[in-house]
Amino acid sequence: MRVKETLNLGKTKFPMRGNLPVREVERQNEWEENQVYERRQKLNEGKPTFVLHDGPPYANGNIHMGHALNKISKDFIVRSKSMMGFRSPYVPGWDTHGLPIEQQLKKAGVDRKTLSVAEFREKCREYALKQVDKQRTDFKRLGVAGEWDNPYLTLDPKFEAQEIRVFGKMAERGLIYKGKKPVFWSWSSESALAEAEVEYHDVTSPSAFYGEQVIDGKGLLDEDTYLVVWTTTPWTIPASEGITVDRDFDYALVKPAGEERKFVLAADLVEKCAELFGWQQYQVVKTFKGQELEYVTTRHPFYPERKLLTMLGDFVTLDAGTGLVHTAPGFGEDDFNVGKQYGLDIYVPVDDKGYLTADTGKDFAGVFYDDANEISLNKLKAAGLLLKYMPIEHSYPFDWRTKKPIIFRATPQWFASVDKIRSEILDAIDEVKFFPDWGQKRLHNMIADRGDWVISRQRVWGVPLPIFYGEDGEAIITKETVNHVADLIEKNGSNIWFQREAKELLPAGFTSEHSPNGKFTKENDIMDVWFDSGSSHQGVLALRDYLTYPCDMYLEGSDQYRGWFNSSLITSVAVSGHAPYKQVLSQGFTLDGKGRKMSKSLGNTIVPAKVIKQFGAEIIRLWVLSVDSSADVRVSMESFNQISEAYRKIRNTIRFLLANTTDFDPQTDQVPFEKMASLDQYMEIKINQFTKEILDGYAQYDFMNIYKKLLNFITSDLSAFYLDIAKDVVYIEGKTSQRRRSMQTVLYDIAVRLTKLLTPALPHTTEEIWKYLKEPEDYAQLAEMPEVFHFNDEAKKLALWEKFMAVRSDVFKALETARNDKLIGKSFEAHATLYLSDKEREHLAALKTNLRQDLIVSALDIEDLAAAPETALKYRDRAVLVEHATGEVCPRCRMIKTDIGSDPKLPQLCGRCAKLVEEEFPEALVEGLTD
Repeated sequence: MRVKETLNLGKTKFPMRGNLPVREVERQNEWEENQVYERRQKLNEGKPTFVLHDGPPYANGNIHMGHALNKISKDFIVRSKSMMGFRSPYVPGWDTHGLPIEQQLKKAGVDRKTLSVAEFREKCREYALKQVDKQRTDFKRLGVAGEWDNPYLTLDPKFEAQEIRVFGKMAERGLIYKGKKPVFWSWSSESALAEAEVEYHDVTSPSAFYGEQVIDGKGLLDEDTYLVVWTTTPWTIPASEGITVDRDFDYALVKPAGEERKFVLAADLVEKCAELFGWQQYQVVKTFKGQELEYVTTRHPFYPERKLLTMLGDFVTLDAGTGLVHTAPGFGEDDFNVGKQYGLDIYVPVDDKGYLTADTGKDFAGVFYDDANEISLNKLKAAGLLLKYMPIEHSYPFDWRTKKPIIFRATPQWFASVDKIRSEILDAIDEVKFFPDWGQKRLHNMIADRGDWVISRQRVWGVPLPIFYGEDGEAIITKETVNHVADLIEKNGSNIWFQREAKELLPAGFTSEHSPNGKFTKENDIMDVWFDSGSSHQGVLALRDYLTYPCDMYLEGSDQYRGWFNSSLITSVAVSGHAPYKQVLSQGFTLDGKGRKMSKSLGNTIVPAKVIKQFGAEIIRLWVLSVDSSADVRVSMESFNQISEAYRKIRNTIRFLLANTTDFDPQTDQVPFEKMASLDQYMEIKINQFTKEILDGYAQYDFMNIYKKLLNFITSDLSAFYLDIAKDVVYIEGKTSQRRRSMQTVLYDIAVRLTKLLTPALPHTTEEIWKYLKEPEDYAQLAEMPEVFHFNDEAKKLALWEKFMAVRSDVFKALETARNDKLIGKSFEAHATLYLSDKEREHLAALKTNLRQDLIVSALDIEDLAAAPETALKYRDRAVLVEHATGEVCPRCRMIKTDIGSDPKLPQLCGRCAKLVEEEFPEALVEGLTD
């Protein structure tokens, strides 16, 4: 009989390698076939509800790492809540309307001009559904559980109908109105944009200082005086209607040497501007307050017949320019407001595509607005009015989809009033819990500073604005008409709006004082896509009876403070008087390894499919667990290499636990805590503490802390400590001995707890593990999270073992020194002598443990600290002497023992091993033992 056959060497079929790219798909198919998600929902019926409402990704293109971070984070929460006593259904959704889909069809060669609006919209719908299918496959491949067969889509007729009803309720409150004021206008999209559809980039613009000659100086200025105006948009000069100054600023009348003309500019900027203009000598004729300039008129530099009015405004600053601002009410919010105040025309001589209109004159007509900058500068120069041109770098808004700059342009649009309910919205924010907590202030400030919401879009692929017009042009928005349209759309889809005439869309027999002849027209604009997704609390939460409104959580990227968090909050407060969510969790963006934004042009994007093919989805999931997603997150293929090493550590640790509990039956072999060995009691307390820390991490959505605690427990508490000691017990001791069963009880408990605790994060791996455990549930996903137990005197036990750990630390230092000095190789070659104080000896004695075994040495003596020889290594409270153990190596326990051959029946074994083999393997006495 071989010595090896007398050992309880752990064996398991659980493979060392996960082969994740292949096995994950097999597991996902099995879960789907066996309806694991549905069974989990059934198990949780009647429990408290936790609903995380999915922010809908846009249905266009492949998913990226940002999508993976988002969806996997949500999956962590939903899965953990489902195992922690909550009913937590997850309904994924998609944003399916909007310009990008129209553009994709154009790129694909669809000629919109040959199709009716309804036909083109049907092609948009078909494209969107294909994109949904593609992204759904990608999300499911990440291991995300949810109602994939019953998601919500913003193009679903029931959803669209609810959105129409939200609009109707807002209209009933007087929050919907039509107005002409400057909005973000995208000439590249030919549509107005909401704030959430705008991003900012640094650009260089032409900055012009020029003079406008006084016509009527109101007794303050002569006609040889020029107001020095500053602009960074010379192309808007044709639309200029006035000049704005600050009431309280001091202004100076300046006469440069050698000039017949006099100039007005802010007194504080005279010196700076004089240097810019090349005025080497000048005289300040007089100064006066800005309010004295009110109603002074000047001549337009391009159109002499047009008078420009000087006005007072509160947006003029002295940090740049001249203190006098060129004002075109049709091209800026501040300009618009001051222009309205003074009764100016709202003149907008630029068309939808960004070209100046014919009424700007032959020099400008048909010119693209950006090209008009040069024309304006040349005309100013030719007229002798340009005092200085200089490029200036500043932040400028861009269309987030087309990546082209936008303009501010006053156009007739439909708005949702934020101002009327601003205080209600701000109060609602106070009732919401934010992760991170700075999110509350951020959203509060955005609502506090937000203007009214432009909700109309000049496109076709979206939900129509349910507005009719009478014969006199008056808009008709009544409860009756809106609800009728909503019912039609719920039954037929929103295409019906574009297939029928206005009369056919109105309730039967509808009449209005605005249409005495019974003729009506309808609005052709559609709603902002942020109104689509912003209505999802009604289109999903309020509509599905197994969800809750308000829901428990919205989780999205930090850009959604001005996007979905914002729009949903406005509509929810408007129709229900409260926020749609109780908690908001925001995440940063995914950047490349160098901290740059990922983009196709830089070639630094990482597609999840590539990572899955090489490593498996589980590695992406573990990466998500490991990062601090409250801030921007860097990611590279090297990140996944590092994470895969951590995964291997986790997997191999659990493999050890499985291998050494194969012959353990938790029903019959479990040892109660009171009868466990002291070391095992310590680890049982530790695993329960660890369980609480991980459960707290899930409850607080602190995934990175879970990852850190997990790796630390596996590396420090298990691999470097308990499992190292375990080999001398589970391999060597009698198979059914109390000591071995005591340790197996703990090893099995650790295996089960780790498996359950890891299931929200690594479900593919834990389900593979689950098949090797002896638990009653068919799947780990159908189990509950482990309970946290407390034990008598656990604080005292922990304190004693912490004292042991301090001793162990010094012993390991001494062993390392001996190893470096070539005195020993493995720790089993050591004979250690500890020199301790009486108090410390008492502490160790109180542990009632096998200290030699726990320190993994072949021999151990404990002596009085005063007896420590000079050769002992001294530490703060103790001394340690390491010598090479005397004796021979026992081929079974691998320790150096002095009692080899003490049992003549088994002469090659030490006394301990001989006794065990004689009891467990009597046949060895007959056959004899060989190495």
